[in-house]
Amino acid sequence: MTSMIPAPGATINAATTMQAAVVEEFSGPLVLKDVARPVAGVGQVVVRIETTGLCHTDIHAAHGDWPVKPSPPFIPGHEGIGIVVEVGPEVTEVALGDRVALPWLGYACGTCEYCISGRETLCPEQKNMGYSFDGTFAEYATAYARYVVHVPNDVSSVDAAPLTCAGVTTYKAIKVAGTRSSDLVVIYGVGGLGHLAIQYAKIAGGRVIAVDIHDDKLTLAKELGAEFTINALHEDPVAAIQKLGGADQAIALAVSPKAFEQAYGSLRRGGTLVFVALPADNTVELPIFETVINGITMVGSIVGTRLDLREVFELHAAGLTRVITEVRSLDTVNESIADLEAGRVPARIVFRM
Repeated sequence: MTSMIPAPGATINAATTMQAAVVEEFSGPLVLKDVARPVAGVGQVVVRIETTGLCHTDIHAAHGDWPVKPSPPFIPGHEGIGIVVEVGPEVTEVALGDRVALPWLGYACGTCEYCISGRETLCPEQKNMGYSFDGTFAEYATAYARYVVHVPNDVSSVDAAPLTCAGVTTYKAIKVAGTRSSDLVVIYGVGGLGHLAIQYAKIAGGRVIAVDIHDDKLTLAKELGAEFTINALHEDPVAAIQKLGGADQAIALAVSPKAFEQAYGSLRRGGTLVFVALPADNTVELPIFETVINGITMVGSIVGTRLDLREVFELHAAGLTRVITEVRSLDTVNESIADLEAGRVPARIVFRM
């Protein structure tokens, strides 16, 4: 049965405050505190957050690492899953009680050449969840109704959280790479993103090489279908991959410029390097001559569209992907950030509210 769209301003919960993890300054830890609960504006909904994932982007936001910075105080988080509890005016896409995902792409204009050609993640007017406006490290979050995505009943809220960013980002990267049956695909960085990238490359028919500096993550990569694993601390990944004939595609997910350069060196002639991770150090050195002579393609891939996320959820509901998570409470946010930065997290931390 289709749920009825409620009248503007309809609400399930009338709470006026909530707990949130707030970035008050880039040099300090996040502060867990009570703040005002958001109210839905025109075209917006308020979502009661059930789960939200911890992404490296949240850490970069909290530290002010990137050239375009958020403005403290703000609430990070862009892998939120929850229940719509308030509907603002002019909302027709969702109803009270719907379970939805709040992704990085929180808003796009819908009318520019990028939006109307299916490239909404390139919209110059976009707003990003937990960066341009307050995100999901809170009991409630505001979202633009047009840009949330319904979560299928067969996908748990714990699994859905990482799929909302780590999943859709790597799914899109494999699409951009053009991976086909029998292609050799190297994934640099086996973590929250990498463990899903391995699975999407396998779904596309690729043979996967996983590169990391932690043996436990490489063991996980094997379990998830990687044919070859390389510990970059113990052997040169470029030499090892070239012995296999070179990779058709390299997906750069490690937050290290050196990993990008190694990914480039791993390619065979005609190969494709996909830039995904966003290291705080924003520069890599790549050779012009070899790029031209070897016909190398380099492409950036930024998250994914609403359609991509729907497809990610469909694949998971069909049992084709596995999400590795460690569930924690939001009051561990600073400890969790430290663990993620130190590589002590197998894949993805998910905060349950």
